[in-house]
Amino acid sequence: MKVRTKSKKVNKAWLNDHVNDPYVRLAQKEGYRARAAYKLKEIDEALGLIKPGYLVVDLGSTPGAWSQYVRRKLAPEGAASGVLAGQILALDILPMEPIEGVTFLQGDFREPEAAEQLAQALAGRKADVVVSDMAPNLSGIPSSDAARIAHLVELAVEFAEAHLKPEGALVCKVFHGSGYSQLVQLFKERFRIVKPLKPKASRDKSSETFLVGIGLKPGR
Repeated sequence: MKVRTKSKKVNKAWLNDHVNDPYVRLAQKEGYRARAAYKLKEIDEALGLIKPGYLVVDLGSTPGAWSQYVRRKLAPEGAASGVLAGQILALDILPMEPIEGVTFLQGDFREPEAAEQLAQALAGRKADVVVSDMAPNLSGIPSSDAARIAHLVELAVEFAEAHLKPEGALVCKVFHGSGYSQLVQLFKERFRIVKPLKPKASRDKSSETFLVGIGLKPGR
């Protein structure tokens, strides 16, 4: 399928790639809001992280594909609506269209107020899994972008330390490049098991990958 557009060649190439992307087509077929659902699906299927009855926190949730995937994992027979065995709390700086069974909070995770909102919603309970697809708006300046990415990952790790069960898991989007090795080291300092994964659903041209930390180290 070809796409006619008056935009620049780069945009035209991206649009063609997007429309012909098998994961985009699959997402449309299966009712996911974005192809990103399959990134979390691959990670979850590889490591068995999300199970019925769990409390899952989705950071950077909009448009909602990860929350949709989690919702189906927590539902009998993978239903997209109806009975839900577990709970999902989602947060994003942007608004998100409602998903049945998902409690959505709008706020900037970089601000203390957003973390406090989440803490209040947890009401003293600990999460089984925290997933983060957060990414900053990139400036194109490598050193500045690396710092922004690292800051969000560090905040997610801090949140997990405060609100994750001892045997729980954190899934974080990161990017290869400046600062990556330091983020891997951060995970190794905080978690007993650390798995870097690049799902097949991540585009080959993208430097994104995911770090999974399982089991907080004692004292964390």
